[in-house]
Amino acid sequence: MSRVVTLDTSLRDGAQAEGVSFSVLDKLEIIRVLDEIGVDYIEAGQPSNPKDRELFALRPPTRFSKLTAFGPTARKDTLPQEDEGIRELLSVQTPAVTVFGKASLLHVTDVLCCSGEENLRLIEQSCSFLRAGGREVLFDAEHFFDGYLLNRDYALECLRAAARGGASLLVLCDTNGGRFPDEVYAVVRDVRACLDTPLGIHAHNDTGMADANTMLAVEAGAGHVQGTLCGFGERCGNANLATVMAGLSGKRGKTLSCDLSSLTRAVRTVAEIANVSLKSNLPYVGRSAFAHKAGMHIDAMRKNPATFEHISPEVFGNDRRFLTSELSGRNQVLPFVRAILPDAGKNAPEVAALAGLLKEREKLGYAYEGAEASFELLVRRELGVYKPLFELVYFRTFSEQFGMNEGKATALIKLRVGAESALSAGEGDGPVHALDSALRGALKPFYPQVGAIRLIDYKVRVLNPRDATASQVRVLITSTDGGRVWSTVGVSADIIQASWQALSDSVEFYCLEERRRGGEEKTS
Repeated sequence: MSRVVTLDTSLRDGAQAEGVSFSVLDKLEIIRVLDEIGVDYIEAGQPSNPKDRELFALRPPTRFSKLTAFGPTARKDTLPQEDEGIRELLSVQTPAVTVFGKASLLHVTDVLCCSGEENLRLIEQSCSFLRAGGREVLFDAEHFFDGYLLNRDYALECLRAAARGGASLLVLCDTNGGRFPDEVYAVVRDVRACLDTPLGIHAHNDTGMADANTMLAVEAGAGHVQGTLCGFGERCGNANLATVMAGLSGKRGKTLSCDLSSLTRAVRTVAEIANVSLKSNLPYVGRSAFAHKAGMHIDAMRKNPATFEHISPEVFGNDRRFLTSELSGRNQVLPFVRAILPDAGKNAPEVAALAGLLKEREKLGYAYEGAEASFELLVRRELGVYKPLFELVYFRTFSEQFGMNEGKATALIKLRVGAESALSAGEGDGPVHALDSALRGALKPFYPQVGAIRLIDYKVRVLNPRDATASQVRVLITSTDGGRVWSTVGVSADIIQASWQALSDSVEFYCLEERRRGGEEKTS
């Protein structure tokens, strides 16, 4: 099968991840993002949850995606029409519902505490009642792979019961996340040979195999994949739907309804809403997924991108990056110089001087591979083509502590902007926060655009720990205006001074970018 259907469960399974908690507004925004990229189904939550009931009551509009409500089969010794959970699934009026039932005899006897026959009745009658209520029924066969290995015949009977009840899709769940790809492939292939109803796969990542298991299940005959767009979920998480979709479409020739050119933006938006830190090395969509550092690699990439990339980053809305470091050499410095001196060659004295300066700065502890905004400012200053937008006269920071847990910080800063002086104070949760507030307050009358800047990451690394509290530290700050993202760096034995370097570079780079976008940049 070349067509693969997608279901995102970030709002249900993803919400079970440690540290993740969505408001109703968060869920509405994630639905909008998933609908925009064309996910087929969005599992929006469980009607038994008051917050999810509030979400369903709002009838979130979608242009493409089908919302699904999620819940269990009827309880033992109960008819579906008498079961509160089943009635709630119908009450929220989603076009589709996902009902889950046990597919392992271990769970039937030890968790449901009923007979195998009773469980089959619950599955069939629950699916039938929901189907009679006008809903498309997706059946999640919980613990299917474990149940199959325990008792193959019974696991298959659970699927047949759901199919008899009118389920249009049978989802095989590796609920404990303990299966390996060869096991998943063999089981799905066997099920595919036994049943005609379309199959899906729902994999957890407890062995680090969820993405591979999902893609192998498709190769074995599953036509429906489930996961969370960023991979977060209970315990070790779910299959990363972004990785799965990119792999199936970009590498295996499968047809998906999703707009993969917007995938990177969508993943980063969902992660920000969920307050989840994305790993930079995520396949296809990570910031480092197409980042090149070694000088020979960069040289080869400039000649032919196919030399060190298996697929183009543009397919997924990502960017190719050549990292600036002591390993890069003149090839990496050259584009920065040519942005100012278009005719400069690889052997130009400016290129050689900057390549040497880069090595010296990295020896001092600066790391520009993650802070190219700072490196661009360094190049422009060294070439004498950029006058700083402001000059620091002084700053002072004060911290006060009240008891063990309460404290605040204040910063006072004086700047010179052209012929004028600006004095401002700011408060914050810590000295860097206060300094950031004071800097913006001083600059806003001259550069109102600084109000759009928001710090989204702040990292500190001790460079020579043997020096204890006298160690040099490197501070890396990542900033955004809601669209663009850039990083800056500072190094000092004083953490506040290092933070100031990175913070001032961040603001200065953004103002420079805004000038360039408006065609207003002055080079003297």
